Amino acid sequence: MSEYITVDTPDGSFKAYVARPDTLPAPAIVVIQEIFGVNLDLRDTCDELAAQGYLAISPDLFWRLEPGVDMSDQTEAEMKKALALYAAFDRDTGVADIAATMAAARALPGANGRVGIMGFCLGGLMTYLATARVGFDASVVYYGGDTQKYLDEADQIKTPLMIHLGEEDEYIPPPAQAAIMAALADNPLAHVFTYPGCMHAFARHRGTHYDAAAAALANGRTAEFFERHLK
Repeated sequence: MSEYITVDTPDGSFKAYVARPDTLPAPAIVVIQEIFGVNLDLRDTCDELAAQGYLAISPDLFWRLEPGVDMSDQTEAEMKKALALYAAFDRDTGVADIAATMAAARALPGANGRVGIMGFCLGGLMTYLATARVGFDASVVYYGGDTQKYLDEADQIKTPLMIHLGEEDEYIPPPAQAAIMAALADNPLAHVFTYPGCMHAFARHRGTHYDAAAAALANGRTAEFFERHLK
């Protein structure tokens, strides 16, 4: 079962997509969007998590710029608009909205109080920042662009974190990947996996660079990780 709920903040309210599992109570997972909004890909991800036994909630992080963004990577016009939204997005305010979503997730009927987070692309970066600044019971980052610019916050990560990186990622080049791995190397709670031959967004359903085998491997690791830390 799925629906949209309203999340309140001191600055206003925004919508979040919620997918519910058949059996409650259950842990919750906050699912953070790419630059295309809470689109079909994100809703599919939430539905998949619900099938695995989680309350999945995906907040509309672009609500301050344009509520209800729902695009793909299939046209030049959509990509141009998505990149403009990405450039205008305030990351610090985004972390505050994620914190509000975490509180809403804990208050969902049937939630058991444990909350994880996962995100893709921009959402991967926001997952990393929210993990460092807010803290979640478990966090999974898929190819978080610009993570290397915030490695001074790596020592603030005190909860389990998993990161997936495509080795041929055009937005996270090898030096950036090496810096991310070096910054987290001494943290026993952090695990970084790389995927040979994979470009950015290799796990996006129906995406331009979707790699079925790598996505299945990464998603399997993610499922085991959340099973261990949230259940």
